[in-house]
Amino acid sequence: MSRDPGPTLAEVKAWPATVDVPAAAKALGVSRAHLYALVKCGDAPVRTLTFGKSHRVVTASLVRLLEAA
Repeated sequence: MSRDPGPTLAEVKAWPATVDVPAAAKALGVSRAHLYALVKCGDAPVRTLTFGKSHRVVTASLVRLLEAA
């Protein structure tokens, strides 16, 4: 069984201004549950926006993190 490597950096750069947590988690190579936990406690390595119970990840922040890796 092959593992999905997730999106490329070029693909992430083409994403809209914000993305949902599962998409960002896939780009980071972590589980969505892990990224949700980090968002909830304020320790996410990316900038997030919260709208009620909904969380969005700022794509520019995600790109900066991926470029630094």
